[in-house]
Amino acid sequence: MTEHAYQQCVAASCSARYGLSDVLFACPRCGELLDVAYNWSACHIPKSLSSFPACRSTPGRTIQSRADYSGVWRFRELLPFAPLEDLVTLGEGRTLLQQADDLAPHIGMKPGALFLQYEGFNPSGSFKDNGMAAAFTMARRLGKRRVACASTGNTSASLAMFAAQTSTIAGEPMQAIVFIGADKIALGKLAQALDYGAKTVRIAGDFDACMRLIRESAFRCDLYLMNSVNPFRLEGQKTIMYRVLEGLDWNVPDWIVVPGGNLGNTSAFGKAFIELRQLGLIDRLPRLAVVNAEGANTLYELYHEQGLRFQQGRIDRKGIDAHCARRDAEGRRARTVASAIEIGRPVNLSKALRSLEAMDGVVRQVSDDAILDGKALVGRYGFGCEPAGGAAVAGLRLLLSERMIAPSDRVVCILTGHALKDSGATISYHSDSSSRSPGGRYRNAPIDVPADPAAIAAVLGFGDGGSSE
Repeated sequence: MTEHAYQQCVAASCSARYGLSDVLFACPRCGELLDVAYNWSACHIPKSLSSFPACRSTPGRTIQSRADYSGVWRFRELLPFAPLEDLVTLGEGRTLLQQADDLAPHIGMKPGALFLQYEGFNPSGSFKDNGMAAAFTMARRLGKRRVACASTGNTSASLAMFAAQTSTIAGEPMQAIVFIGADKIALGKLAQALDYGAKTVRIAGDFDACMRLIRESAFRCDLYLMNSVNPFRLEGQKTIMYRVLEGLDWNVPDWIVVPGGNLGNTSAFGKAFIELRQLGLIDRLPRLAVVNAEGANTLYELYHEQGLRFQQGRIDRKGIDAHCARRDAEGRRARTVASAIEIGRPVNLSKALRSLEAMDGVVRQVSDDAILDGKALVGRYGFGCEPAGGAAVAGLRLLLSERMIAPSDRVVCILTGHALKDSGATISYHSDSSSRSPGGRYRNAPIDVPADPAAIAAVLGFGDGGSSE
C-alpha cells in the first residue's frame, strides 16, 4: 500500500483498506463500493484553488506539458494516485463553463444566474473522457492489456478511443472490449466504438444485463473493467467540478444539476466537494439536484418512496437489492429517449446517496417530452447537447416551478454529451411526421418547398417573390 493513496470501502461498518495495485471493483469483505482515498498530509496541496498555475494551458510534447494541458491532470494534486510520468491524456477536459444569459429567461432564471457545463467538447464528445484519463492511467500502471465496459454508448466510445491511442508501459497495444445491449444504443455512439476498433459484443438484453455479464466476465477473462464501478474513473470525473469552480472565479455555485443514470457523476461530484471542504479549499458545498428520466427512475423511487439515505455509510443494501428484485419480477426495464441514462440498476447508488447527504441534495424525475424540450431549448440558444443533458435543464425547470430553486440562485447544469451523440432523437423531435414528442414546444421542422424561386421567396417572407428592397 502506498504512503498517500489507497482504496477504501465506503460502508461505515467495514471501511476496509486495500492497496492501489489490488484490482477490485467491490469490497471483498462486504461487497460495497470502493473509493480512492488519500492521506492528504503526505500530499502536496495548494493553499488555495486560485493558486493552480495559470500556465497549465499550453499544449506541448513533453509529459508535463501534455498533463498541464489536460483538464483532468491540471488538477493532479487533487487526485494524486499516480506519478507524472504515468499519466494518460488525450487532451480531455478542455471545456468552458458557459454563462447562458439568452437561455435563462426562457426557463425562469435571471440573467447571470444560469451556467452550462458543456462536456460535449471532449475528444470523444462526452464527459466520460475525464474518467477514462484516470482509469487508463491506472490500467497502464497495472500492465493491463484488455480493458472492457458495458455501455449505452458514451462509455464505449471513450473506452475505444483511449484504448486505440494508449499502450501498456511495456509498449503492448491495449484491446478494447465493449458489451452493448441489443435493445437500443444510439448509433452515433456505437459508430465511434466500431471505428476505433473495439471488439463489440452485442448482448440480448439491456444495459443492466450487460453490466451483470461483464462483471462476471472480468476476472474469468482478465478484463480490466472501466465502468464507473472502477473507483479511478470517478477520480477523473471529479475534475469537472474543479473546472466549474474555475469558471466561476473559484466561487461555489448554489446548485449543481446533473442527469442521473449510473450515477457516476453524482458520486464523483460529491466526492470532489467533500474533499475540497476537508482540505479547507472551499467554505461551503453547493446543493445537488439529480434528475432521473421517468422511465429509468430507480434512484427517485428508492429516495422518495422508500426513504433510502446514506446514513453516514450505514447503507441499506438489502433494501436496494429487494427493490431491484421487485422491478425485475414485475418485468420493469429502463426506457427513456435519453439513452445515456437508460439504466435500471445504477451501480453507484451508495456513493450517490453519500453525495446527496453531503450536499443537501434532491432527486427529481422528468418525462421524455420534458427532456426533449429541454434539449431543444439548449440547442436553440447555441450550445446543443445529447438528451441526457436536456434532462438537467428539464429538472431545473421543475425545481423552479416548485420554488425549490430561486430564479436568482447561481445554478450550473451539466450537459453530458455532444448534440450529435444521438442525432436520431433530435431529428425525430423536430420532424412533424415522426416526432417522439407530439407536443414538442420548440420544434423546428424542415419546410418542404417546390423547386421554384417564387415559392422559396414566399416561404422566406418575401411576399409574391419580388425583391424586399
